[in-house]
Amino acid sequence: MNDVDARMDRLRKAARYRYQQLVDAEVERGSLDPDEVRAEREERRLLKAADVAAHARAQIAEAERRGVFEGNPYHGKPLPGLGEQHDPNWWIKAKIEREDIRGIAPPALALRTEDAELDDHLDALSAESDVRDVLVDFNARVKEARRQLLGGPPVVTPMRDVEAEVVAWKDRREARFAADAVAAAERAAGSRPTRWWRRRG
Repeated sequence: MNDVDARMDRLRKAARYRYQQLVDAEVERGSLDPDEVRAEREERRLLKAADVAAHARAQIAEAERRGVFEGNPYHGKPLPGLGEQHDPNWWIKAKIEREDIRGIAPPALALRTEDAELDDHLDALSAESDVRDVLVDFNARVKEARRQLLGGPPVVTPMRDVEAEVVAWKDRREARFAADAVAAAERAAGSRPTRWWRRRG
């Protein structure tokens, strides 16, 4: 915007302000109906809003023609989280999840991510004592995060019942061993050569 346009914009704003002052004064004198004035102002507001919306649609259409939205993961799709309760930390949560950032996330988000991956981490362990150590450490960090009042999202990750988790880990381990044994038996049966007298029949 050059100097002339800026000066004209200031003059228009001053004229609108002066006009509103005059209308308010006439309403106070009783020469103008307040309801009509309010209706006229509402109509102007709606027209201005419609102009803004039309301008926004035109800008979006122009950006689509230029290919600005190419590669945008949300192009043509509803934005995630619409209709849910507003979370002021939505942008940092989305960035952490999108870029898989580890180590710098707020405790509530880091613990939630760790909780979702904890079973896989436990299944990679071979000793029951190691499983117990991991669970005790996880519970201690959840408890500490709940105790600290450092701001950020609240910690909603539940603590794990160590004994129940150890039993579940043993069950998953036994199921894995059984599935591996069945798969090995099937591979062995498939690779066994057929004897010549069985092929003749």
